[in-house]
Amino acid sequence: MRVISGSKRGAALKAPEGLSTRPTTDRIKESLFNILAPDLKDCVFLDLFSGSGGMGIEALSRGGKLSVFVDRDKKALSCIKQNISKTGFEDKSLVLASDYKQALKMMSAKGIKADIIFADPPYYSDFIENILDEIEISGILNNEGLIVIEQAKDEPEVKSAGFFLYRIKDYGKTTKMSFFKKAGLKTEEE
Repeated sequence: MRVISGSKRGAALKAPEGLSTRPTTDRIKESLFNILAPDLKDCVFLDLFSGSGGMGIEALSRGGKLSVFVDRDKKALSCIKQNISKTGFEDKSLVLASDYKQALKMMSAKGIKADIIFADPPYYSDFIENILDEIEISGILNNEGLIVIEQAKDEPEVKSAGFFLYRIKDYGKTTKMSFFKKAGLKTEEE
């Protein structure tokens, strides 16, 4: 696992040991960040269920202003902090040791608004719609911001009253990314 592009291109990243995390592969990360490229400069990137922190670090390497890393697993948190230190992004990183609901409340209380939210919850989890609801309630997504949720390819399409699904990108036989914007906003793809 490594940083794919940007100022820290090629930097090796550590992944937490064990089966509690499932790092996004370099191939998928590269493809996803090519899609996100126009929105990365000076963005605030929220990495929910961070695992290794690789997604938030990639955003910083490509010009992001701040990455917020959220995880509650102690091994993952240790790994995230080591990877942030290794890449020298301590001054552009905020690590929240909590579940996603508490993290969204903390960000809202601090007045932190995200431009891009990436969520990689456990596959086949039954709370993905709750994640979208909690993001809407917290008000932490900027008006033109976007949400990307990594899922198993055969999981059902996610529905939300506050956000609309404008794109699904399949990756191989097992993974898909679902892209959301605030309800009522139009995209270039429409």
